[in-house]
Amino acid sequence: MGHVANAQATRSTTGTIEHVKHTHFFQLVGLSALWGAAFLFIRVASPVLGPWVLAGLRVAMATATLGVLMWVLRQHWPWHRWPALLRLGLLAVAVPFLLYAWAALQLPAGYLALINTTAVLFASLAAAWLGDDRLTRTKLLGCVVGFVGVGLIVRLGPIEPTPDRLWAALACVLAAACYGASTPLMKRATRHIEPLAIAMGMNVAAGLMLLPGTALAWPQAQFSTVALLSTAMLGVFSSGLAGWMHLRIMRHVSPVAAVSPAFMIPLFGVTWGHLVLGEPLGTGLIAGGALVLLATALVTGFNPVARLLAADAARPKP
Repeated sequence: MGHVANAQATRSTTGTIEHVKHTHFFQLVGLSALWGAAFLFIRVASPVLGPWVLAGLRVAMATATLGVLMWVLRQHWPWHRWPALLRLGLLAVAVPFLLYAWAALQLPAGYLALINTTAVLFASLAAAWLGDDRLTRTKLLGCVVGFVGVGLIVRLGPIEPTPDRLWAALACVLAAACYGASTPLMKRATRHIEPLAIAMGMNVAAGLMLLPGTALAWPQAQFSTVALLSTAMLGVFSSGLAGWMHLRIMRHVSPVAAVSPAFMIPLFGVTWGHLVLGEPLGTGLIAGGALVLLATALVTGFNPVARLLAADAARPKP
């Protein structure tokens, strides 16, 4: 019952979610750094392993990681919540993992990261429709600013709009829509289930859904050390540990704020690409990065200046 009280305590007397605290904001930034590297790993592993095998192995490694954590922390399985976990496993894990792995066969990692930012807009619409959050002008402005910022960061060059690439882009949009639609549902689940149990249950459910396709595609996979290491990074860190961390933060922030790291993912994706793969940094990185941070602040309601002024005003005057 304690975690339910904590979730309720994060609401103000008017029934709306309070603005994001400093610690949660910087934790969301940390998640962006982990997820920013994910699209590079997907781009490396998918052409070698194939979308089905990549998605299946990624979920399997995430499940193993979370299973060890549940055993160490002595947490129990939420058997009575399986209908909700099956729904979340489909929307938040199985479908987007498979769609992004398939799209990576046609699109560069920058395109994947850019289209992923639309998850914020889908989360805003889903949360407003379910009555879990308000779709304010400030949040809509944040979405627009964020889209402009990631465009400057990635600096997408023209590519030939072949039918395969158009279908891949559509798959990315659908994956982002799944992420966005599942966010308020995960927020609701955190009021009744421990975050680690949610993460574990989602991945177990997704693994069962992906198992038939993974088994059929397994003989065609071409395994390599680089592809397997990339998949391990995706499963252990980007999906397992980061997924658990995200659900823990989600207890204390609104659904829209919880999905706001999508805006910062391209910023870190470009940075990791430069550091790891030697990709050149675009001239729009600084300006785009500033816009992305501004967009995240607008969407999450994080305003350090206002907080500092309020704290200063609350201090007793000599």
